[in-house]
Amino acid sequence: MDNLLEKIVQDNETHAKWLNTLSYMENAGARKISACEHPSEVNLIQLKHAAEEHRHAYYLKKQILKITSSICENYRNKELLASIATRQYLHNLDIKTCKYLREVFHLNKEELKYAAYLFVTYAIEVRADELYPIYQQILTKYSSKVMVKSIILEEEGHLEEMINQLDQFSPDWKFHAEYILQIENNLHEQWIKSISQEVFQENYV
Repeated sequence: MDNLLEKIVQDNETHAKWLNTLSYMENAGARKISACEHPSEVNLIQLKHAAEEHRHAYYLKKQILKITSSICENYRNKELLASIATRQYLHNLDIKTCKYLREVFHLNKEELKYAAYLFVTYAIEVRADELYPIYQQILTKYSSKVMVKSIILEEEGHLEEMINQLDQFSPDWKFHAEYILQIENNLHEQWIKSISQEVFQENYV
């Protein structure tokens, strides 16, 4: 992971696309959180998460301007790294998680949407707690103008909030979360492999 991020950070165009890719995923996460909302039973934490994920998407997009102003104006495929894998990552995690939770907890439609929000968001926050600090270390190493320290702090808070909500959802949530984390890990590995193939095979400097 470190080698890949070092390669990315050292080329402005690749780095801009990486930031745009992260922005896309934060935005997709925010949209999925909103899509999971109950028509009336929406709590403060869920609204907070959606708002902050949208803000992360905006923040990462703004960071691109520290590198270049000529690309990544939107989320078209050519503006993302490994666009297919990027678009499938969160979508597939959501689908596979819903299938598992439906079989295990026998939930109705609204209950399933909320449970999926809890477990998918938890898995993504665990990943963010690993990914963003590594990325920040590489940014610091190369004295980049780009910074993600503020996102790191907020993602840590999100993870604590998800754990608290999962504690209320089920006493044995950790057992089920391990299964979801394994699904996410497999999807993450596919995503990183796709990005690596694109970055290294195209010989970005």
